[in-house]
Amino acid sequence: MLTQIINGHILTPQGWLKEGSLLISDGVILEVTNSDLAVIGAKVIDAKGMYILPGFVSMHSHGGGGYDFTEATEEAFKGAMEAHLKHGATSIFPTLSSSSFETIGKAVDVCEKLKAENSNVLQGLHIEGPYLNRKMAGEQWKEFLKDPDPAEYIPLLERTNCIKRWDISPELPGGHDFGKYTSSRGILTAVTHTEAEYDEIKAAFNSGFTHAAHFYNAMPGFHKRREYKYEGTVESVYLTDGMSVEVIADGIHLPATILKLVYKLKGVEQTCLVTDALKYAANEGKEIDDPRYIIENGVCKLADHSSLAGSLATMDTLVRTMVNKAGIPLADAVRMASETPANLIGISDKKGSLQKGKDADIVIMDRDINVRCVLSKGVIVPGTNTMIH
Repeated sequence: MLTQIINGHILTPQGWLKEGSLLISDGVILEVTNSDLAVIGAKVIDAKGMYILPGFVSMHSHGGGGYDFTEATEEAFKGAMEAHLKHGATSIFPTLSSSSFETIGKAVDVCEKLKAENSNVLQGLHIEGPYLNRKMAGEQWKEFLKDPDPAEYIPLLERTNCIKRWDISPELPGGHDFGKYTSSRGILTAVTHTEAEYDEIKAAFNSGFTHAAHFYNAMPGFHKRREYKYEGTVESVYLTDGMSVEVIADGIHLPATILKLVYKLKGVEQTCLVTDALKYAANEGKEIDDPRYIIENGVCKLADHSSLAGSLATMDTLVRTMVNKAGIPLADAVRMASETPANLIGISDKKGSLQKGKDADIVIMDRDINVRCVLSKGVIVPGTNTMIH
């Protein structure tokens, strides 16, 4: 069956197409054309002058809708992904915070089962830790933290292709060997929760660490030790050409000025927008059920106020923040939420942009950058179509 989306501003890799239409057949984009003449036999979706955008690629999210991915159950995976899908995240890499390898193994089993059932949203797993610098990691994970152990990670990665990204602190003993191994398997390997300065970041990059997780958060910037000053991880990443970054663009983890700076220095093709969302994101206002955390001012904090714990953001929030607070053009903000992460994590053959032959994962947003409809492989996600109101 043919579906035709008309009367909207279509974002293509070449820029905006303001008077055209998008044709969908069997879940795939058949054509993006500059004609909006009705195609005989097609079901027509009138975008009413709104923005027709590629579905967002969420590659750092710990949960949502009241579910945490470390629960490692089908119910948790489906519940959290459904919550974020309604906000435009049509491709998701569930993130496991530092956990036991038993939990990671269970999550791998769930991922493989759902992938075998042809889940269009689930793209693979993202592991954060447990190989983290204890000084830079949160107290909530301390029981799991350790140095990289090839006797753990090699057997795991040899039994599954589900893990698509893994973040660790590169300065740990064995960190560089870990990066060489994971990157050789095509896994996006990132620095995180790190104190690494320039020489270490450069060595890590040469060992396969090509990405910096939640840039600026859980890493030092320019600092002083006694009477001397030193570059931090932040400046070191800026100086490392080819190292991509991600920012939690909720307007809370980073101020608008820093978001502008990252955009200016790293650019659209090396910058991703991520939520780093906890289970309380997209949770319909339900009460928090973990004494370690509190919610204040639209963000999740450790209960002792020592640190931010994670965001409550969804992918559409990030795009709005970049446009409304940081003054970034909408097209670039959307690309950083779709095309760039798809390129970096290796799914750009099917995801990340509105092009012929790619999956029809589409978000329609109004002029206030609110989600008005989400399509996953050409099918409207239940509860998301508000264009008639």
